[in-house]
Amino acid sequence: MRQADVLYKNESAGLLTQLDNGSFVFRYHDLWFEKAGKPAISLTLPKSQQEYQSEHLFPFFYNMLPEGSNKQTVCFELRIDPKDYFGLLLSTARYDTIGAIKIKKLENK
Repeated sequence: MRQADVLYKNESAGLLTQLDNGSFVFRYHDLWFEKAGKPAISLTLPKSQQEYQSEHLFPFFYNMLPEGSNKQTVCFELRIDPKDYFGLLLSTARYDTIGAIKIKKLENK
């Protein structure tokens, strides 16, 4: 299992988890979900429910990944399997992204 903190404008909004079977769960943190002034991180992940599950990486997060030659270069340099979308997301979306969302890898305890 791998996990990442999903930051909205550098504030922790939720937790993205890849389970051992390869499926994904995104869950808004309780405080973020309950506070009316906090926005949803995406139109496809509205605050109408607190937890989302998917067999594949959610399209919102998948669209944050590099493509084409940029993806090839990143995968080669960081030794990431090109099919490891979550690993690629953890490596590329932690510092500078387009938009308000950043992804910060959480170390397993």
